[in-house]
Amino acid sequence: MTPSPRRFRSMLKTLHLWLGLSLGVLLALVTLSGSVLLFEQPLFAAGHPELASRPLPDLATQGRSLQAILSSPEGKGLRGLSLPDAELPVWEAQERGGNRSYFDASTGQLLLRRNKSGDGLLLLLDWHTHLLTGEVGETVLGVVACTGLFMLFSGVWLYWPGRRRALKHLKPHANPPVLRWASFHRFVGVAALPLLIVMIGTGTTMAYRGAVRSGLTAAFGEPAPAKPPRLLPTRTPIDWAAVLQAAQAAAPEAQLTRLTLPSRENGCVVLRIRRPGEWNLAGRSSLWMDPGTAAVIGGVDATKLGPGGRLADALFPIHSAAVGGLAWRVIACFTGLLPMFLLVTGFLFWRARTRRRPTSP
Repeated sequence: MTPSPRRFRSMLKTLHLWLGLSLGVLLALVTLSGSVLLFEQPLFAAGHPELASRPLPDLATQGRSLQAILSSPEGKGLRGLSLPDAELPVWEAQERGGNRSYFDASTGQLLLRRNKSGDGLLLLLDWHTHLLTGEVGETVLGVVACTGLFMLFSGVWLYWPGRRRALKHLKPHANPPVLRWASFHRFVGVAALPLLIVMIGTGTTMAYRGAVRSGLTAAFGEPAPAKPPRLLPTRTPIDWAAVLQAAQAAAPEAQLTRLTLPSRENGCVVLRIRRPGEWNLAGRSSLWMDPGTAAVIGGVDATKLGPGGRLADALFPIHSAAVGGLAWRVIACFTGLLPMFLLVTGFLFWRARTRRRPTSP
C-alpha cells in the first residue's frame, strides 16, 4: 500500500530535516574547508616566499638534482614527485601519510618538510578529502555528498508551490522568526541550486572517480584507459637528466608536471604531462618511459580521448576551480559557504517552529 501524497510529503520533510541536522553538519564543514583550499597554492606561497622566489633551472639541472634527492636519506621510499615550475620552482614530494617535502631544484637539498599533524593546510586537505580517516573517510564522504544532493532536490520539491507562485514564495521575510528563517533557507536553496549541484555533484564524483570514469567511457562506447607496460627494474643508475629531456623532446608543447618513480614490481617511469587545452593543472596526459634507455615507450594523450574520457577529466578541474579563472574561483568559494548558511538557517527555522508550538497543559 503506497502512502498518501500528504503522508509522503510529511515523511520527506522529516527526512530532509534530520539529514540536514546530522549529515548536513559534515557536509557544511567539508564544503567550508573546500572554500579555503581553493586558495591553497597562493596561501602556501605567501607563507613560504623563500620557496616561490627561487630560480627555475633547466631540465638537465633538474635531472641532476633529482638524482641527488633519490640518493639522499630523505629521498628513500619516495614514490613520486611534482616537478618544479614557474609558480613553485622546487621539487615537491608527497609522502605516505600526507606529509610533504620540498627540495632545491638545482642541488636536491631538502628545504622544507611539512607534517600533516602540524600543518593547517595539509590537515584541512586531509579533512576535505578523507575526513582524517583514510579510505574509510573517503567512502563516508561519498555518502555525505550523495545525501547533500538528496537534500537539495528534496528541498526544492518540498518548496515548489507551482510555477505561477514560485517567485512570490521566494521573497525573503524579516518577521516573524519562523517565516524569516524559512524564507532565507528557501531562497538560497533554490536560487543557488545550479551552483550547489555543480560543486557537490563534482565532489561526489571524486569519491567514486574510478567507477565514474569507467561508467562514462562505457556509456560512450570507449575502450578502458590504457595502462603503463610492465618493465623489469633497471640495474644500472638512471640518468634522470636524459629521461626528463627525452620526455620533453617527445612532447615539446607540453609541460612536465609529475613523476612516478620505478618500483620493485614495475621499472617503468610514468611522467604526467599537461598538453595545451587540458584543464587539469597537472594534466591528464602521460608518457611511459624506459629509464634504462631514456626512451618513450608509450603514453596517453588526454586531448585525443573520446567524450566520456574528456568529461571524466573535466570534473576535478571544475570542482577545484582550476578552470574559469578568478571569477569561477570566487564563485566556487562562495558556493562552498552556502551549505553552512543552509544548515544554520534550517536549524533556526526548526528551533523557531518548535518554540511556537503550544505546549500541552
